[in-house]
Amino acid sequence: MDDSPALLVIVDAANVVGSVPDGWWRDRRGAAERLRDRLAADGLPGRPGPVEIVLVVEGAARGVEPVPGVRVESAAGSGDDHIVAVVARADGRPCLVVTADRELRRRVTELGAEVTGPRTVRGPAAPARGPRPPGQHT
Repeated sequence: MDDSPALLVIVDAANVVGSVPDGWWRDRRGAAERLRDRLAADGLPGRPGPVEIVLVVEGAARGVEPVPGVRVESAAGSGDDHIVAVVARADGRPCLVVTADRELRRRVTELGAEVTGPRTVRGPAAPARGPRPPGQHT
C-alpha cells in the first residue's frame, strides 16, 4: 500500500479558461463551471494515482460551487497570489499547478511545485466563436 499523499493539482481557472477564445468572456462564471465539470469527469488525464484537484477562481467567477472531485477556492484578490498561498500551505506535499502564466510558474516552482500548461486539462482546442475580448491579442 502506498502511503504517499495524493498529488495536489491546483488549476488557475482564469488562465486555463482564457487559453482558448471560445466566448468565455461573455460568461466567465459559466466557463469556470464548465472547466470544473470537465475536471470532475476527467480528473487529470495521463496522471496515474490519486489526485486532489483545487480550482482557483477569481473575479466574476467567484462563488462557483465545488462538486465531488473538485474543491473550488475563490480568491479574495489576486488568483495568482491565492495559488501561491495554496502551494505554500501544501507543506512539502507534491503539487502540480496548471497555468501558462510565466510569472506564476516562476513563483510556484520556487516553492517546489511542478507546472504544466492548460492543454493538460483543456483537451483539444475549441474553435473560436466571435471576436476576442478587449485587450487580448494572439
